[in-house]
Amino acid sequence: MVELRPRLITTTAPSSPQGAVLLLHGGAARRGMMRVSPTQLSVLRMVPIAARVAVAGRGRLVVQRLLNSRRGWDAHHTPVRDVEWALAQLAERYGAEMPVCLVGHSLGGRAALLAGGAPAVRSVVALAPWLYPHEGHVGLRGKRVLFVHGDGDRVASPSRSASVARDLERTADVGYVTVAGGRHAMLRRHHVFDGAAADFATATLLGAEVGGAVGRVLSGDRWFEV
Repeated sequence: MVELRPRLITTTAPSSPQGAVLLLHGGAARRGMMRVSPTQLSVLRMVPIAARVAVAGRGRLVVQRLLNSRRGWDAHHTPVRDVEWALAQLAERYGAEMPVCLVGHSLGGRAALLAGGAPAVRSVVALAPWLYPHEGHVGLRGKRVLFVHGDGDRVASPSRSASVARDLERTADVGYVTVAGGRHAMLRRHHVFDGAAADFATATLLGAEVGGAVGRVLSGDRWFEV
């Protein structure tokens, strides 16, 4: 039996980075324990986001995509453990003080929020996250968190993610952007989803000045539709 292990795929790795961005894919479970394929659609969707982040980082950010050890969310080994493994890999290579932004889609958004309390994590971007309502009580005190969710999502509930975001506001610095007409795959109006992830990562890790939706969030307009 082949042992299932998580893997990291590097988009860019500068010699002297100032921060790291870890991208987390979604994807539903399958019968048994199935290995994640680099060509499955949920994994491929993170490729252009990683590229957008790398360009925005201008050679100052490590950008890596995590391939989970198995598909879906296994009760005995969740994607959160894979994120913890990836964070340990980053710390080993670049030092424990390297600030990290987690960017996750769907169940990857859930994993990002649940793993975001790790000391190295400075910020979290949850793109169309699949969540349970009670998960607004996760320990993200002092973290900067951005939700980006399409109002046409029929897979992951926007009302659930909004409820979680409201709960998180009590302890974290939260922004919530509703994308009019956006759906779960984030293909329609993809520039909004991809751009928000890149802008939030560079703003929170590098102090970059950004405009658009993230510029509005950072200037204090925390809940709005684009």
